[in-house]
Amino acid sequence: MLSAIVLSCLVVAVADGDTLTARCSGTPNTLHVRLAEIDAPEKRQAFGAQSRRQLVALCLRRQAELRPLPGAAGHDRYGRVVAHVRCGGVDAQAAQLRAGLAWVMEGYASDLNLPALQWQARRERAGLWADARPVAPWVWRARRRHPAAR
Repeated sequence: MLSAIVLSCLVVAVADGDTLTARCSGTPNTLHVRLAEIDAPEKRQAFGAQSRRQLVALCLRRQAELRPLPGAAGHDRYGRVVAHVRCGGVDAQAAQLRAGLAWVMEGYASDLNLPALQWQARRERAGLWADARPVAPWVWRARRRHPAAR
């Protein structure tokens, strides 16, 4: 479900394939934004650099439309705004999935088109799906936290 709040912003930095920093009209500070409904590979993970480069090409120094999720879902545990993001009119979440550079966050995705985009990228072996055994970012993070659980 899309938020009724829409922020017009300029993307000033991209941290990784699902996180950016934006300067929005009407707000005094920059916002750290987590793209809703997807999880991209971590920077040091396989395909992490490619995922970041893809988001840089799509969003950096471009106008973006942010639709924060309503209520408590609108912020993550790191204080980032969780939002649907469109850069230059392009849905950033869909673009990352289409390129095979992010996973759908199961249990959090409300856009029913996103799993279909992931499936298509997987079928076409795009991006991380070219790997015979790609590792989801949440699994990669868990392995780093608990190395004995590998």
